[in-house]
Amino acid sequence: MDKGQPHLSFFERWHLDPVLLLGMLLLGLASMVILYSAGSGNMGLLWRQGTRLLLGLVVMVVLAQISPQTFERWSPHLYAAGLVLLVLVLISGIVGKGAQRWLIIGSVRFQPAELMKLAMPMMIAWIVTRRPLPPRFHSMVLALLAISLPAALVILQPDLGTAVLIMISGVLVLFLGGMSWRLILATMLLTVAAAAAVWELNLLHAYQRKRILTLFDPWSDPLGAGYHIIQSIIAVGSGGLSGKGWMMGSQSQLQFIPERSTDFIFAVFAEDFGLFGVIGLLLLYLVIVIRSLNIAYYSRDSFSRLLGGSLALTFFFYAFVNIGMVTGILPVVGVPLPMISYGGTSMVTLLAGFGVLMSIHTHKKFIPR
Repeated sequence: MDKGQPHLSFFERWHLDPVLLLGMLLLGLASMVILYSAGSGNMGLLWRQGTRLLLGLVVMVVLAQISPQTFERWSPHLYAAGLVLLVLVLISGIVGKGAQRWLIIGSVRFQPAELMKLAMPMMIAWIVTRRPLPPRFHSMVLALLAISLPAALVILQPDLGTAVLIMISGVLVLFLGGMSWRLILATMLLTVAAAAAVWELNLLHAYQRKRILTLFDPWSDPLGAGYHIIQSIIAVGSGGLSGKGWMMGSQSQLQFIPERSTDFIFAVFAEDFGLFGVIGLLLLYLVIVIRSLNIAYYSRDSFSRLLGGSLALTFFFYAFVNIGMVTGILPVVGVPLPMISYGGTSMVTLLAGFGVLMSIHTHKKFIPR
């Protein structure tokens, strides 16, 4: 054995970050526990989620072995592939629950919009780091076009919640890249103006308008548009400090909570485990986000720093939007609780993002100074 060669630990050899890995495993365990409760002991649901979790962990480990420089080279190609898949969804996608969001290749059914949540920040980081930071006007325009195109394709499915998260993942790269406050303010004003125009021109679907209106007064339609949020708030509040106990929540077990294994699984968790359980879950999310931001901060190149920061903050926004939606402070937009809600493409994509973060963290040690 070469004495000059430094000894590598198991995690260094496999390019894994122990904090993020432990965080993902704990979230995966929490997902299995609460899904069993939400599904009233449905082992089929648990088996499918476990299979997807295992697949996601394999993808995470594989991507962790790839250097950030390779991801940088791949970014335009991954983005282009994502656009092609989004177009295919509109042409020949599978319709489910009134939306055309899925593709089937062989026996695999997946949602291409979820893949764009990873391809988008990679592409925007690639665009803005072609020239010295902060991004200039030309780079900003190109980046905003790159953000708008896939977001528009996702809105057409329609899937407004996912489109917003895709846009956020791209805009966060611009923000972290040093976008001027003037441009930030201008973008916010344009967004507000565009939202007002969309509302006044009646461009939203009827159910989308109802979701926004019921945010302010869900009791105006308690058996219709307001039903989801009313039942969710009741479940969250009835959990109290310590919860009713695992699989003992009346709102979930009597099936008053809609979409209790997907979008509203946080309500099931809060009812079963109460405020103490919720605090524990939030602390776990916080540790993961802080560790991810720390990795991004200490990365050695601009592309890795922007990509890592965007992935970390986007993960935070996923959790914030879902919990805000379930507790009635944000409109119902169909965003799952990250790593907890039942779902295949979303979980695999999230774990792929953490594989990229691990790659950013571990490969820097092997770059010559």
